[in-house]
Amino acid sequence: MTGPDTDRGTIRVLVVDDQALVRAGLVALLRTDAGLTVVGEAADGHEAIARAEATAPDVILMDIRMPNLDGVAATRHILAHAAGPAPKILILTTFDLDEHVFAALRAGASGFLLKDTPADQMLAAIATVARGEVLLAPSVTRRLVHHFVTAPEPNRRRPEELAQLTSQETAVLHLVGQGLANQQIATRLNIAPATVKSHLGRLMTKLKLSSRAQAVVVAYETGLIIPGTGDRT
Repeated sequence: MTGPDTDRGTIRVLVVDDQALVRAGLVALLRTDAGLTVVGEAADGHEAIARAEATAPDVILMDIRMPNLDGVAATRHILAHAAGPAPKILILTTFDLDEHVFAALRAGASGFLLKDTPADQMLAAIATVARGEVLLAPSVTRRLVHHFVTAPEPNRRRPEELAQLTSQETAVLHLVGQGLANQQIATRLNIAPATVKSHLGRLMTKLKLSSRAQAVVVAYETGLIIPGTGDRT
């Protein structure tokens, strides 16, 4: 798979949804933004995998519930088998359900939005995940926090997993979990943005994570962040 066509200066987007009318609407919306280029469409997970390999998109708008192969399975396959820079995958769904949120994030999705998200927010979301930032709809964030407030301890990761991180890497993970961007983290820790990026890359390698969104989940699962306070345990 070849790398993104950065010379064109646009974000290359693949649209995946099993409903033709939904795909057409998304494509029409994306074409109103000069900063985006639609490189293909797919109607199910298998087509998404094939089109992603053929077109090397920067961002994939991925439906969850599709025939043959769902969006979560397709996301997991695409990210695991990317021959070059992996695309950022933004999950779109009409179902605001916990099981889909966690499955998508654990599969490596970079963000999660509902299909009724306003057009301007949808376009902004694509730019956000293209920059490597995590993107969660407010309603999804509330459910994420609620899940970890009420989840029984046996379902959580062991805090010992964080023992392999340096103090700076732990601090970066803590702030990523709060939803801060690299520049904000740099300001908070009084370090350079490039240093934040380096710390984030190393901690993701140590914890075997493939996306910033997964880092957010780990911050909650390990108890690094106490829901409702943002404090460490």
